[in-house]
Amino acid sequence: MMKMTSNSRMQGLIPLLVLSTGLCFVSPAFAQLQCLYILDLNSNRLITLVPSGMTGNATGINNVGQVAGYTAKEYRHAFITGPNGAGRTDLKTLGGGSSVTFGINDAGQVVGYSQTATGNLHAFITGPNGVGMTDLGTLGEHASYATSINNAGQVAGYTVKEYRHAFITGPNGVGMTHLGSLPDGLTTVAHDINDAGQVVGRGLRHAFITGPNGVGMTDLGTLGGDFSVAYGINDAGQAVGDSSTAAGYTHAFITGPNGVGMTDLGTLGGDYSIATDINDAGQVVGWSTMATGDEHAFITGPNGLGMTDLNSLTWLPPGYVITGAISINNAGQVIVIANIPKPQAYMLIFAGLGLVGFLVWWQKSGSKA
Repeated sequence: MMKMTSNSRMQGLIPLLVLSTGLCFVSPAFAQLQCLYILDLNSNRLITLVPSGMTGNATGINNVGQVAGYTAKEYRHAFITGPNGAGRTDLKTLGGGSSVTFGINDAGQVVGYSQTATGNLHAFITGPNGVGMTDLGTLGEHASYATSINNAGQVAGYTVKEYRHAFITGPNGVGMTHLGSLPDGLTTVAHDINDAGQVVGRGLRHAFITGPNGVGMTDLGTLGGDFSVAYGINDAGQAVGDSSTAAGYTHAFITGPNGVGMTDLGTLGGDYSIATDINDAGQVVGWSTMATGDEHAFITGPNGLGMTDLNSLTWLPPGYVITGAISINNAGQVIVIANIPKPQAYMLIFAGLGLVGFLVWWQKSGSKA
């Protein structure tokens, strides 16, 4: 509910620069910038996320609008903002060079992973408003990653040795317990946790949900295909994610309370959709292909009813397109990805790099348009 899923779409972007217009990336073809904003559905306006001239990512938003994420220059560094995305505080590391966030709760406790002084990757938790960073350990395995945190400070994530093993902690990150696995294999990854301690994620091929405090693990099934992944859960136990269908497509889904039943959310006219997060009203966000094949962000109504293109809910400059939605809070604030078309992207690059820097970049990119 207050985290970012670890998804290949974001990992596939090539970071270039962050400018005064927001936290930005460059698409692999160098045709456009892709920038991150908060879309406030109450005012229907975009709020820029501006981590002071570095590349990076925004990964989660809590119910007062504090955003967790990370910047990246030589190393990645976790950060937290103030309410409504204002300001930015570097959370430092566990003694190594880098840190990355994945989740934030309403107290501003942030979780993720960091390099230690010895270079190992360990899950961490901070205190309220990102103060301090505590190593959560690895349960004796090689590495650990914290992906989400609830309002009691229970953390979900996974450790890594030969396989990935989902875990849950007690309040404020105290104690770490493995959740076990589904019958389909030894691998489990936890993606989100609600205030009851119900955890969702994936096994080798299927999504799962646990009972309160991580007890028990139930296979959520699929939409008729052979795989599913759950990325988000709200306090009613409604889970969202994506699944293959009997026809071989990948579609976003929502379940009923406590993971019961799985409903296909459809698409915005294309073949593909993915649900990344859900709030306590049951509003689901994610992205979908259009009939044209282009990707647009979507939001649903309560309990996943109706899928609406987020671009229709706010004014955008000509050529700008909101292509993805990462996280939503109960206040109706959504972290979104917006494409900036090529001419405007060039203007931003001029502003951020200067003429000489831009020419060097342009020549290396091979773009002549």
